[in-house]
Amino acid sequence: MTEAAVLSIRNASKTFGQRRALDGVSLDVRKGEMIALIGPSGSGKSTLLRSISALQTIDAGGTITAFGAPVQENGRVAAGVRKVRTRIGMIFQQFNLVGRLTLFANVALGSLGRIGALQGLLGLWPEETKQSAMAALHRFGLAEYAAQRANTLSGGQQQRGAIARALVQKAKIILADEPVASLDPVSARRVMEILRELNDNDGLTVIVTLHQVDYALRYCDRVVALKSGKVVYDGPPSGLDRPRLVEIYGPEFEDVFWEGAPQ
Repeated sequence: MTEAAVLSIRNASKTFGQRRALDGVSLDVRKGEMIALIGPSGSGKSTLLRSISALQTIDAGGTITAFGAPVQENGRVAAGVRKVRTRIGMIFQQFNLVGRLTLFANVALGSLGRIGALQGLLGLWPEETKQSAMAALHRFGLAEYAAQRANTLSGGQQQRGAIARALVQKAKIILADEPVASLDPVSARRVMEILRELNDNDGLTVIVTLHQVDYALRYCDRVVALKSGKVVYDGPPSGLDRPRLVEIYGPEFEDVFWEGAPQ
């Protein structure tokens, strides 16, 4: 792990039956970077994010380290991973809010790594959690919906709530897995702007998987492209011209190339 890296991945592979979803991926992520993971469907983007967050194991021979502590090694999740995971916030495509709970309660759940489980189950939130949750909701324009059940909110509102939960968690790394895939264009831009703001103003490290290549180029400083489980590009958005993108996605990418894309 390099001195400036908060996350280090070495020779990470993941095999499902006969299919290798990740194939020897190695990456260093520096503090305060905002990185887009792009690539065709099935290229390994979500598998990589789930491996970083220890939601699944990688094959033996690879390692993942965060904040200098092991996350995965020797084909298994490290024994002390729970403490590391409290500093890694995960944002999912389908929001992963508890629909029957209020938005406030969902956001307050971000503090569970610091308070007792029973305290959280009973909703006996410490004053610090209450203040932190309301501050996050206010910041993202959601304070007026605090008492509303999560499943009555729009997709964009729920996703902003999920990001607010990561703030209450006090995460230093945010992993966002296709966070705008199910949102309308206006809500999608708002979510990407929030992630960029957290990176710029709060210094959070953000890794986001995206199908929308134009969002990757617009909002992220570094782009990592995966294809068939391997890293095929790692560099600035300026290096992703039309020929390189066609190489990554295949010739059919020409048919869906967005207006105003780099030539």
